[in-house]
Parts: sequence; C-alpha cells; structure tokens
Amino acid sequence: MTNFSKLDARHLDLFRDIVGAANVLTDEEALHRYAHDETEDLHYLPEVVLKPNTTEQVSSIMQLCQQESLPVTPRGGGTGLSGGALPQWGGVVLSMERFNKIIAIDERNLQVTVEPGVITEVLQNAVREKGLFYPPDPSSRGSCLIGGNIAENSGGPKAVKYGVVKDYVLNLEVVLPSGAVIWTGANVLKNSTGYNLTQLVVGSEGTLGIVTKIVLRLIPSPKYDLLMLVPFRSAENACAAVSAIFRAGYTPSALEFMERDALEWVTRYVDSSTVKIEEGIQAHLLIEVDGNYTEVLMQEMEGIAAVVAEFDCGDILFAEDHQQKEELWKLRRRVAEAVKANSVYKEEDTVVPRAELPALLKGVKDIGKKYGFHSVCYGHAGDGNLHVNIIRGELSEEQWNGTLKTGIREIFELVKELGGTISGEHGIGLVQKSYMDVIFDDQHLQIMKQIKQVFDPSNILNRGKIFD
Repeated sequence: MTNFSKLDARHLDLFRDIVGAANVLTDEEALHRYAHDETEDLHYLPEVVLKPNTTEQVSSIMQLCQQESLPVTPRGGGTGLSGGALPQWGGVVLSMERFNKIIAIDERNLQVTVEPGVITEVLQNAVREKGLFYPPDPSSRGSCLIGGNIAENSGGPKAVKYGVVKDYVLNLEVVLPSGAVIWTGANVLKNSTGYNLTQLVVGSEGTLGIVTKIVLRLIPSPKYDLLMLVPFRSAENACAAVSAIFRAGYTPSALEFMERDALEWVTRYVDSSTVKIEEGIQAHLLIEVDGNYTEVLMQEMEGIAAVVAEFDCGDILFAEDHQQKEELWKLRRRVAEAVKANSVYKEEDTVVPRAELPALLKGVKDIGKKYGFHSVCYGHAGDGNLHVNIIRGELSEEQWNGTLKTGIREIFELVKELGGTISGEHGIGLVQKSYMDVIFDDQHLQIMKQIKQVFDPSNILNRGKIFD
C-alpha cells in the first residue's frame, strides 16, 4: 500500500511552474468548492486544486505526483452521483474544466474530436448545427463534462434507442499515472487490433488514466420527434407496459418512468402547470419516438398508445408543440434536483432486464416497508434502469447509517436475482464499492485489481474508488 506524502510548499512551487500560479488553488473557499459533488452530503477537502489545460501539463503533474507519492483525484463538472470525483485521500484535485475546446468536427467521416472539459450540451448543439447528432444525454447535460461522461460511461434517455457513451467513443488520448501519454485505439469504426484499451478506459471512473482528448462517432440528426406522457393507475403496470412496447415491435427514442411522488415533487419544484396529476394515478411513462418521416412516427405513436391501453392507463397527453415537449422534458430532467431539494437521500442506480422492472419495483417497495424507508423511483425504463431514491425523512441516525445498508444490500441482491447489476450509469465510485461482492466473486474482483495495478502500480490515481 502506498504511503502518501504530505503536500508542502515545495510541491506548490513546482505545480505553479507547470500550470501557472493562477491555476493552483489553495484558498479555503476553492478547496470547499471541490470537496463535494452531487453525491449525498459527502465532503472531502483536497490540499490543492490544479487546473491544467494541455496534455503536457497533465503529464508533468502526474510524473511529479508519482515521484512524490501524492494522491490525485481527477474531476470534471462535479455532477457525479457515486462520489467518483471526491478527494477521499486529500492531495491533488486535477480539474479538467479548462480542457474546453471542440477541436474538430469531421463532417465527412461523422466524427468529432473534443477535449474532456466541454459541456455535453455544448457539444450536442455544436454538432447539431451541422445536421449531426451525439445521442448520450444525461439529465445533467447542461453542466456535466464529456470527460466525466467517459469516466462513468453515461447514458441518459436516448440510450434506449441509440446506446450509451461507450457506443460512440472511437479513440482516447490518455495520460497514465506515470505521466506517459498513449492513444488507446484508432479513428475507425472497426478495430480488431489487440486488446480494446479504449473500452477499458471508458467507465473506469478515473482510476486508470486521465483522458485529455476524445474522438467520438456521430450520426445524422433525426428530423422529427413526437412525445407523449402516459398516466397509469398502477406503477407496476407502468413498468410492465415497457417490455410490451418493445415486444410489439416499437423502439422509442426515449422511454422514461416516473412514479407519482417524483412527478409531484418536480412539478412543485419548477412551478409547472403542464401536467395535472389525476387522483388514483400512481406513475407515468414519458415516451418519445423520432425519425425522418412524420407519418411513420404518427403510426408508431398510435401503435404504442394501443399497447399501453392494455395496462389500465389514463388519458394520454400528446405534446402539441416544441414548447410543451420542452416542458415535459424539463420535468423529467429535473426530478433529481427536486428530490434532493425535498430531503437528504441516497440514490441507488439499479438496472435489470426490462421485463423484470415490475418485479424490481415491487421488491424495492417491499424492502422499504421491511426497513421503514420511503423511496421515490424514476429512471430510464426502456433500459431497465431504475433510480431508487431512498428518502431520509424521519429515519434515525442509526437507521440511516446502520440498518439501511442491510436494506440496500437486499435491493442489490434482488437486482442480481433478476439478472441485473448495481449500477447502470452512475458508477461505483466511493459509495457503492462495499456492495461489489454482491455481483462479483473474489476472482473477478482480483482481475480488476490486477488491471488497476498494471496501469497505476503506485496507486496514486483516484485511489479507493470502485474497490479498496
């Protein structure tokens, strides 16, 4: 185990030589700003925040930190939900926010080369101006950074039709913990040349290297989309309808689930009157289709409406125009903020085969009754990805930090029984690592640790994330 050195004045002078004094932050306000992300109410103070903006600077920082045994925590936009960017060991926070350039949009090959500090929505808008589409769109797309999306293999609503981040990454420039710089792949659509290091780095949560350039594939942007909100009198029926839609031959471009509390809380939070939630309604599905021919999309919506009608749904709201679509999407995208504003909570990012969603939701509620906690559930139902928000409410300190862990473990054991796993898009980071044994046996975990050892033998890079 690495014994970390204490950061001192000499180190700070060396960092200033590398990135300039203005990009070496040690004041208390700055340190507190980088001590947390969106994960619960956790805070870990770094000793210094560095803001490089070139690959060479990152390389020099990593060489120095390895030589001096200083822990390094890479950070993007600070929107993470698993504690992956929290500096648990103090030391250096390496902020990638100044890596904010879209280097080139290659319209001929449908590719874009981008730095990791570009905001996801900024990239999407830039390629859309050229008629192109980058589909992964987390709820935090207006503030999260592409580099963080790479680290967590982010998804979002469009993943149900178009896939997640890993499906769009062709090549990565990565600075290793030693300071060495590599490209992981090639800017091609097919690559059977050795081990796939690109896909290994995607989703590795900043534990193997620092991504400094990214090559993404793009697709032509669909011309039209239609959106509807479907209310259900039973949350389990809403979940059951999801699989039925796909079995009927439809592939929505988004299929989102919100139980009643989620929609009520976010409606109050954003002060919206778009949706009137009728008495007896327990959940909603937000369903979108997209494509290039409106008549085809209308037929798909009619077909989907016929499918959901078999599951005891209420009156369907069809979005009439762009403004109403934006209002409905605002409600879905801001549910997490509304839940956080309502109470301290823990969010579990479960995912199961989509046909098992009703069993998962029922199991979550039954476990909640057993351990005395209330949960608010929503998520990307089309992927089987259910975000389970456990509300602290009136739970005692002993319940919140004690017996609740047993309840969460039971949820994850249920997820495994149903053929799923404990994170679909938020990652393991700091807060979920104690549950990795639910999914993986010792041999599997040992292989992961050996991979970490190859990349980072000194164990200085985001140490303590995913596993100890």
